[in-house]
Amino acid sequence: MAFIEQDIKGVWVIEPKRFGDKRGYFCEVYKQAEFDGIVGHVDFVQDNESFSTKGVLRGLHFQRGEWSQAKLVRVSQGTILDVVVDLRHGSPTWGKHVVVELNAETGRQLFIPRGFAHGFVVLSDVAQFQYKVDNIYAPQSEATLRFDDPALAIDWRIDRDDMVLSDKDLKGMSLEEMTPEFLGF
Repeated sequence: MAFIEQDIKGVWVIEPKRFGDKRGYFCEVYKQAEFDGIVGHVDFVQDNESFSTKGVLRGLHFQRGEWSQAKLVRVSQGTILDVVVDLRHGSPTWGKHVVVELNAETGRQLFIPRGFAHGFVVLSDVAQFQYKVDNIYAPQSEATLRFDDPALAIDWRIDRDDMVLSDKDLKGMSLEEMTPEFLGF
């Protein structure tokens, strides 16, 4: 696997090596010893999966305080645009974001440490999204950063009229509201 640290420290793109022939391909999508040696040890406790159709935008979600989560995300069907925003107060990249296209064809993955908001939009007809987390879901600590906050200026590569959004995502908070007291990390 190739590990490529992004412009924001701690965010990694992971590219698995695929071995293919006329039957298809084989690859290792996660190898703890290799991951630990480069990224650092993370105790993943749960695997999640979502299925979405074109234009669905999920995010920018995160959990606050002791319930924050690190994530290792990948796409097993389709193509998404994945976005992470640094919410770690005191970080030199606070409020900055990383955008990575993930798809089933390449198998690229993205590691997101604790202290980040995360979201994605589906660019293909459908997408199956899988991710590991290092902490359980705690609804009382869940929060949403507004996907279209002008302070973030994220290019989602899809027209606003073509986005499919939940009420929760439409009611997200602004970056300005992300105080250390509110975030708890």
